[in-house]
Amino acid sequence: MRTLAPHWGALLASLALFLIAGLAVLDDYGVTVDEIGNALRATRVWSFLAGNEEALLDAPYFVRIYGPSFELAVLFVERSLGIEGSRGVYLSRHLLIHLSFLTGGLFVYLLALRLFGGRLLALFAMSLFLLHPRLYAHSFFNGKDIAFLVAFIIALYLAHRAYRRDTIVAFALLGAAVGALVNLRIMGLILLAAIPSLRALDFVFASGWAERKRILLAAGAFVAAAGLAFFTLLPYLWADPLGRGAEWWTTLFNQPASRNGLFRSLIERIEDFPAHLPVWFSITSPPFALLLGLIGGATIHFRSARAPREALRNTRLRFGLLLAACFALSILAAAALNPGFHFDWRHVYFLWAPFSLLAALGVRGLAAALSARRLRAAAYGAAGAGLAATLASMALVHPNQQAFFNFSVDRVTPEYLRTQYVMEYWRHPMRQALEWLSNNIDLLPDKTAPVARNTDAMTRENIAFLPDSTRARLAGNLSVALITNDQRESWARSARALHRVQVYGNTVLTVERKDDLRAVYAATRGREPVAVAAYDAYRLDGAVALVMEPCDPAFIEQAHVTLRVTPVDSGDLPPWRDGKPDEPRRFRLIDYGVFFDGACVASIPLPDYPIAEFRLVWRPALLASETARATIAARNGEWRSLARSAYDVYLADGEIVYVQEQCDPAEAERPFRVSVFSERAVDSPERRREWVREIHNFEFRGHGVLLDDGACVALFPLPDYPIAGIRTGQYADNGAVWEAAFSANPELYATAYRAVAGSEPPARGAFDLHLLDGDLVYVKEPCEQTDTDARFFLHVVPDRVSDLSEGRREFGFDNLDFRFFLNGAWFDDQCAARVPLPDYPIAFIRTGQFSGDGEIWSAEFAVAEP
Repeated sequence: MRTLAPHWGALLASLALFLIAGLAVLDDYGVTVDEIGNALRATRVWSFLAGNEEALLDAPYFVRIYGPSFELAVLFVERSLGIEGSRGVYLSRHLLIHLSFLTGGLFVYLLALRLFGGRLLALFAMSLFLLHPRLYAHSFFNGKDIAFLVAFIIALYLAHRAYRRDTIVAFALLGAAVGALVNLRIMGLILLAAIPSLRALDFVFASGWAERKRILLAAGAFVAAAGLAFFTLLPYLWADPLGRGAEWWTTLFNQPASRNGLFRSLIERIEDFPAHLPVWFSITSPPFALLLGLIGGATIHFRSARAPREALRNTRLRFGLLLAACFALSILAAAALNPGFHFDWRHVYFLWAPFSLLAALGVRGLAAALSARRLRAAAYGAAGAGLAATLASMALVHPNQQAFFNFSVDRVTPEYLRTQYVMEYWRHPMRQALEWLSNNIDLLPDKTAPVARNTDAMTRENIAFLPDSTRARLAGNLSVALITNDQRESWARSARALHRVQVYGNTVLTVERKDDLRAVYAATRGREPVAVAAYDAYRLDGAVALVMEPCDPAFIEQAHVTLRVTPVDSGDLPPWRDGKPDEPRRFRLIDYGVFFDGACVASIPLPDYPIAEFRLVWRPALLASETARATIAARNGEWRSLARSAYDVYLADGEIVYVQEQCDPAEAERPFRVSVFSERAVDSPERRREWVREIHNFEFRGHGVLLDDGACVALFPLPDYPIAGIRTGQYADNGAVWEAAFSANPELYATAYRAVAGSEPPARGAFDLHLLDGDLVYVKEPCEQTDTDARFFLHVVPDRVSDLSEGRREFGFDNLDFRFFLNGAWFDDQCAARVPLPDYPIAFIRTGQFSGDGEIWSAEFAVAEP
């Protein structure tokens, strides 16, 4: 510290300026979607540590397997200081996250000072680190990624310290830091692998056994401390380290919540993220910093090429290589490991720590390359100007720096960025929308006897975060306003939009009003509805009006409707639809309707392009308990029962219907999944064509209702393309709770069964095998669903090998293996499957079923020439 004494004044003054600025804008950032989950993780782990061993067992995966150390520290501060109430809690959280971010800046300064030996360069590195626009916004509301970023730079500092001191204690402390880093995010494995690798180099270059022994002991202390820290800081592992450790590993690489995002006007697949990461980094970082970072990286590699032995030994140059490797290898590791990243590059924000140090090195390298003193001063001045320009850019988009893009993309054309890239996922701008709404209540339409809107958790938390005076002005008025942030929305909003929160002229969030529903109701009087169902539907200008009378308020509070629109010209659809039909949109009627004078009235907006047709899919069973029960009773004979498991599963009017007579509400809350297998791969969404299926996840609360007599019913709309089969069920973190798979066309296979009934099969196995019109038919009676769970194999040997495709000729047969539910069906106590055979002359067929333990049964027979 004595070495640093001359630097403390400038350092503390700089940090004080950043702290003052942070305090000034602290209350400008709202509550984000992740903060609710983070708070839940902290309270559950706190309860576990207090002795409630069940607190983690039934918790969501992100509560159990994410390291809770930072969140626990925040909760400890809140409870120690007696901070209560949503506003106080969130303000304290935002302050603590920002203070940790400033702490990260401190360690960047300390590390830069050790590496470069210059106070000016160290201050530049710290300022660059703290002034990344996206990171700055996240430093108030993102407790996960910012905590990992700070832990990463601290671990880098401790790594430099450990290699400089080269003691067992220093490496043990570094190991504890790296173990905590891995605990926070799995990408900490980069340092966990890098440190022992560098120790191995030291071992090779050591001068004798005594030095090698010390290196081995230090490496052992590092690994032991890392493992102990990781285990200690993740309480979920304590009861079963091996089993739950395996769950931790597999879950982080197959996150249930992973999503796709918008990238260059197309839907970015999670598995494509590593290829896009350099682009995301480049278009959302300050351009001057990108240039300096590249110069710094080139400087490191140039010096390493000139002095390879120095680059391999324990020197500053080798540590510079480590910084470059942390940046470059992180991208390669993301490509190799492919964990569930999503939404730009926020899961790898830690890359900015080594990159800011490389950029500082780039400034020094650029200045060193210039001979004249004035030119060197100009290089430093240009770096300072770059920081000033970045600060100005941040001020222009405040407080939405999380949506920052640099000038390499079009920031001028209105709404261009909105259609090209993910701009806003965290929803903190809801704070701005609510504040505007509270100051403009008079713009809302008539509020006579509205039903209180069931606001979602995000809206409730942001309302609670508002100052008392602002919150008071909102009371009772949200029933006639709707705040949306569907960035990909192609539907007309102009008539309903009261206010738009924008960044660079691109909408990230919209405050909409409901129409004057009394006027809508009056406009429908005397008209003929275009559809009659639970509600009467009317086509009005730019909207579909829905009217039910008489009506109970429960009908509009619980009802959902799905609207599918077909445009006259598919070119009117947004680019990511790629010419395919527009996706169906689900609406909660309470968001678009009210109850008054005994009637329920809603008005749902239509797109502003010419419409060829639209289709409404109703949820009559969800409107009220008596309606659901009457609907089931009236239509039970018409529905086709396709599977029976925990739920009876039916198909009706393009929807899957789930019915359970005695329903446990807690069990109903488990997430449902529907995998839809199309008859043609081209009908599946592009990102799913290689699997020929489309996967949907939904929650019971949005699709179902608990009936008064203990039964529950849920409905889910299916795509409108031809479907071969469906797999559905409910799932927990450790797998399926129940699952059912079935054909969407059972009559097709019942017809095949009737056609071969009574005829002598050419072969028998567990199933009787028949040839019918060029198809192979499998039949079994009696048949249980368990008889068809195992996969079927079907090997067809031709008369001439040349009839096979080029890729199959070396095997001598065609492989037509299949799953029963995509090629067969159960009916009564019988089952039948039908598989088309190739049209070339066939010598013989071998078929059967197999499992992981091997072949279950098989049959083989020759095919006689017709």
